[in-house]
Amino acid sequence: MDTPVPPRAAAPAPRRRDRHGRGMRGPVAPPQVPLSASRAEVFADLVQDSVERLERRWPQLADIDFLVLEVPRLDGPGAGWSDEAVPLGGTVPARDGRHARVVVYRRPVEIRTKGRDERAALVHEVVVEQVAELLGLTPETVDPRYGED
Repeated sequence: MDTPVPPRAAAPAPRRRDRHGRGMRGPVAPPQVPLSASRAEVFADLVQDSVERLERRWPQLADIDFLVLEVPRLDGPGAGWSDEAVPLGGTVPARDGRHARVVVYRRPVEIRTKGRDERAALVHEVVVEQVAELLGLTPETVDPRYGED
């Protein structure tokens, strides 16, 4: 007698364990834990914290775009670094209907710092210096605590 063969499942059931019986591998940390944030995301957060600190005192900073780039660009063909140090930040003045920009270069800042606190202090220093340049003020005027750290 012929016995009917049960139909095959449309999709295989999820595996409960790997072939060694240890269970499924998953992420080391859930996404909401800071451990899972990339270095670039953590650095962008440091810049944002610094900007928010300054915006309380200088509301006109809302009209300035703050950017994080990996490294500074060399402009023009054949351009190379001279004896000058690699810049940590830069400014782009407002023009053609675009907002002014402050740029912080992530890799040069990371190379010059050892820990998160030191990196946060240097990021804030760079942001203050660049904002001061855009506003035509001294860094001490932009942030009275500049240079105290």
